[in-house]
Amino acid sequence: MSTILVMQHHPVEDLGTIEQALNERGLTAEYSHSYAGQPVPRDMEGHRGLVIMGGPMGVYEGDRYPWLNDEIRLAERALEAGLPVLGVCLGSQLLAAVLGSRVRRGEAREIGWHEVRLGGVAAEDPLWRETAAAGGRFDAFHWHGDIFDLPRGAGFLASSEQTACQAFVYGGNAYGLLFHMEVTEKGAADMITSFADEAREAGLEPADLLEETPARLAELHRLGGRVYRNWAGLAAGR
Repeated sequence: MSTILVMQHHPVEDLGTIEQALNERGLTAEYSHSYAGQPVPRDMEGHRGLVIMGGPMGVYEGDRYPWLNDEIRLAERALEAGLPVLGVCLGSQLLAAVLGSRVRRGEAREIGWHEVRLGGVAAEDPLWRETAAAGGRFDAFHWHGDIFDLPRGAGFLASSEQTACQAFVYGGNAYGLLFHMEVTEKGAADMITSFADEAREAGLEPADLLEETPARLAELHRLGGRVYRNWAGLAAGR
């Protein structure tokens, strides 16, 4: 099978449902565990695309997490090679930074289930146009404290009430999604448990998040599965 390189930054933030979408397109994931000391690959040789997952660190913490700088260089090489790139949460922030946008702390963390509103180029975008045509609004799982402006040259895709730029596309094959559509029931529960203090700081009770999440996942997976399959199709078609 053809491989997609996946940068993972925390044990609980894995591909989730993205992996199934890759497999359906004849692709397999090859994880690189930066957080565990595994060296970041120097280039994208042998891979059809790059997925950069979430994590509790900030793009601007390169001094504390030097491998973030290596990932930035890797993302630059993927873009230069014209390979499909998908950034989720921290991954979207890293991709935005590569494209020249300043990543910074927001006024408050955005955590839990909040509405995402599609706009901008979403109606014409091959990953999002079906969702846009169906109303363009859905609830997604959020867990971030950092935000970014729309990178220069990128197409705006989505916002939320709290965050002006939730998603963007660059060059027709690089996508940044600040929200999570990939979380499984176990994955969401692991995030809620692992980062419970952050939820409480945001005024949320982790037990309430755990209780409400399972019922919300079916619709999220239906929408997310379509988006991720479309992205995987870009990589599979190379």
